[in-house]
Amino acid sequence: MKAIDRPFTDIINGRRQFIIPVFQRDFSWTRQQCAQLWSDVKRASAAEADCGHFMGSIVYVGADVTSAFQSWLLIDGQQRLTTLTVLMIALRDHIRATQWSGSEDGPTTARIDAYYLKNLQESGQRQYKLILRRRDNATLQGLVNSKALAELDLECSELLLEAYEFFRSVLQAPDCDPEAVYRGVARLNVVDVTLDRRLDNPQLVFESMNSTGIDLRQSDLVRNYLLMGLDESEQTRLYLEYWRGIEALFRTSGSAFDGFLRDYMALKQRLTQQIRLDRIYDEFKSFWNPGVETPLEELLADMARVARTYASFLGIAPMQRPWLAEAMGNMRSLNTTQGLLIMRLYRFHEEAVLSQDEFVRAVVLIESYLLRRAVLGLQTRNYWSVFARIAHDLNPEAPFESLQVALARLRGNSRFPNDEEFSRGLQEHDLYGLRVCKHLLDRLENAGYQEPSPVQDFSIEHILPQEIADVPQWQGMLGDAWAEVHGVWLHRLGNLTLTAYNSTYSNRPFHEKQTVAGGFRQSAVRLNEDVRDAAQWTGVEMRTRGQRLAARALKIWPHHEADAKSIQAAHVRELQQRAKERTASELEMTQDVRQVLERIRSRIRGLTDAIEVVEHRSVACYAPDFFAELMPMRHSVRAILPLEFGEVEIPEGLTVHDASTWKFVPNRVHTESDLIVDISDEATVALAVPMLRQALEQSR
Repeated sequence: MKAIDRPFTDIINGRRQFIIPVFQRDFSWTRQQCAQLWSDVKRASAAEADCGHFMGSIVYVGADVTSAFQSWLLIDGQQRLTTLTVLMIALRDHIRATQWSGSEDGPTTARIDAYYLKNLQESGQRQYKLILRRRDNATLQGLVNSKALAELDLECSELLLEAYEFFRSVLQAPDCDPEAVYRGVARLNVVDVTLDRRLDNPQLVFESMNSTGIDLRQSDLVRNYLLMGLDESEQTRLYLEYWRGIEALFRTSGSAFDGFLRDYMALKQRLTQQIRLDRIYDEFKSFWNPGVETPLEELLADMARVARTYASFLGIAPMQRPWLAEAMGNMRSLNTTQGLLIMRLYRFHEEAVLSQDEFVRAVVLIESYLLRRAVLGLQTRNYWSVFARIAHDLNPEAPFESLQVALARLRGNSRFPNDEEFSRGLQEHDLYGLRVCKHLLDRLENAGYQEPSPVQDFSIEHILPQEIADVPQWQGMLGDAWAEVHGVWLHRLGNLTLTAYNSTYSNRPFHEKQTVAGGFRQSAVRLNEDVRDAAQWTGVEMRTRGQRLAARALKIWPHHEADAKSIQAAHVRELQQRAKERTASELEMTQDVRQVLERIRSRIRGLTDAIEVVEHRSVACYAPDFFAELMPMRHSVRAILPLEFGEVEIPEGLTVHDASTWKFVPNRVHTESDLIVDISDEATVALAVPMLRQALEQSR
């Protein structure tokens, strides 16, 4: 690496060309940054003759360096070099338009062209001193060649044109002297950093000079990491064949590209902990490097394939499978943390192990899981990890059935609500304040119908209005306890509907809401069938309507319907896998306690073919449901059983505790088990066997 402090003019002058690598970002400076550069130029112009103004670094590596012509790939400094080039174009055009003339050494259109813009003895692309990317380059070359703005391509770079027009405007100021501008540019100093590809790693240099990642997305850093070390032709080929298409998929959605990279790495590495968005680049360097078995082109081809499905899942790219669009859209409107799982399902469909019907049913099941939980107000913060674990555990031979089983086996805060609690939640919870309320009503209105209502134009309507304190007709209809009835039923499903006449209905009496122009009796909304001809609207009618809509909801958002045998088999497979991960020999205990533990385990094996799983500091026994936790202590083994203290016979000579009265049991894994038996020798092992048998039988 050679780093020299030198004037900008020394870098740009001569028979040389700077090329912005195809993988770099487009020009991105706005009027604000252009104004700052303009201030720097004026400040440099006003300084003493031997005082320059430092404007940063220019880092480049040779692309085609010969004695006749030098071509360099620009690693850092693109924005500054491009903006200065645009400034010199604007200065040239200003001089031409105003016919300005200065001193003998001052700027002329010919000098600016020769020193800053063109290699006059070259032709084709070599004639330009700066080559940008794609539409940026077409716009820049149009400006260099003095094309009128109206002649430029419709796909021109708006930011480049904005920069050009800014400089043209400031150059027209009465106090602006073109010669002073020319002098100011000549006094700009840069750190000229030339890399030797044989000795320097351009990516490492780039990282050290851009360690804060300012103005660069994680996906930009990943792109540079993958392509920067290649020669120009290979960079261009891989970028055009693969990366450009991936970029195009995510161009309209800010951080979606970064999210794709995060989920792609998680899918390939079977991660269940979500990578932080600001750590994607660092993690990607560990995920793939040039020394791994997967060639770069193979990686890019796979990323391009998966990116198409990921972007269609997000709704920012066309759905490649139209038959999936409706189900995917319904699911996506609730949550987008399931991208990793959807990518896995797409892959199974591509491999013909997941049918079209099963794919749609899988997406509907995921929507059902999300909607049911939202109605019940269950937590959402761990969804990414939940879906990641399911994705990794899917059986390639039966992906849909294994999805059903995986959803069925979710427990606690992650559980799949059953029909009873979902139906109860729909009828008894206040739904109006939930984010999913509109989605719920939209689907209740249109699901399964070939002639959908235009629900996108509708709003939520309370049939019983939110304010009835000044409406005696409503109070009379609800009875003496009208305030209580209003408070209970107002926001429940039985009282909510959709309408395009929300402002018309307002808090009118019920009969008026039915008969007014556009009222319920004229409504084509299916949700209003109960309301259309009702004689009154009280708690009875709202309860009946809520029950009807809840019954319909159970068909739209089905239960997982996994069969018990499949759930049991999956449970056993998981236990067997966990049993292989650790053994009792890894637990710390004295030799005497270990002998007691082995005797207990031997007795258990005489009762059943148990699966033993080492969990934290104990051995948990399953057959296949849990029935005993064996915890080595200092002088004994503590057997923790899922039995009630009052339902066991305690033989003389055996110490048994009721842990339900304890504040906590140290190191216990199965916190629902409260019967504790202390076993210290052969005699107490024999005394404890009946309790172990009782716990085993009760677990079946």
